[in-house]
Amino acid sequence: MERHIKSQSNGKYTEIVKPGVLRFMEFGRLQLSAPDHHSAETGSRECVMDVFAGSAKVRIQSPGGQVQEYDRVGHRASVFDGPPSMVYVPPQSSFTVTALSETFDAGIFFAPSSAKISPALAEGASVMVGSVGRDNWKRTIFTGVGDNIAAEKLIAGETLNPPGNWSSFPPHKHDRSNPPQEAVMEEVYFFRIRPQQGYGLMSTYTAPGDAAAFNNVFVVEDGDTVLIPRGYHPVVAAPGYELHYTWVLAGEERRYGAWSDDPRHAWIRNAG
Repeated sequence: MERHIKSQSNGKYTEIVKPGVLRFMEFGRLQLSAPDHHSAETGSRECVMDVFAGSAKVRIQSPGGQVQEYDRVGHRASVFDGPPSMVYVPPQSSFTVTALSETFDAGIFFAPSSAKISPALAEGASVMVGSVGRDNWKRTIFTGVGDNIAAEKLIAGETLNPPGNWSSFPPHKHDRSNPPQEAVMEEVYFFRIRPQQGYGLMSTYTAPGDAAAFNNVFVVEDGDTVLIPRGYHPVVAAPGYELHYTWVLAGEERRYGAWSDDPRHAWIRNAG
């Protein structure tokens, strides 16, 4: 499996994580200019759309013919300009996204689902905002689709690293069933960097003694994607560059926080 996918764009909709690459997740990037539109069906999947920039009208037709329309979704010029807007689309639905701005940019994530759930919009006060860590591992986390939305598999949010700061730290993983502490969930990170020519580093590694061990460091640039089927996965921004990533989880359970820290580095949570 190729776990580091460099930035790519193939027109309006770019399929980045194709079906079958991961157990639970697919991911594509949608880039439109008004009045362009994009239509799709969820089938046996649920979907979360994270609006990176611009605004769009979203029309969702759910099973049974119910229609939900959001007249304007998205309010920021870039991912560095405040909390996200996210739309949840249930399985067996069709949806159409019509750009209202000159530039509309969004990520669309899918995971298997058979749930009978209504569409939902998370923006403004419904997006949870928190500051996590301290010193040079302090970052801002936005949770758009979590306990506030009754999805079956997907959890989605964003993390913003100030220049030089770490996130996903202490390093944590969520690749084994060890209730109630840890659940099996794979994850996708989609990166943006400001200024655009910058970069960050992402380490992905397994615990000592893992039967299929790996230890990789990726240089992540603007528009890159990293797949996290398992293992620990801390991130750091280069000095002078803000680093942002959208993170989406899906797995055998849906529990935010069901992960375990690398025991060698967990001490930092309680350090003076």
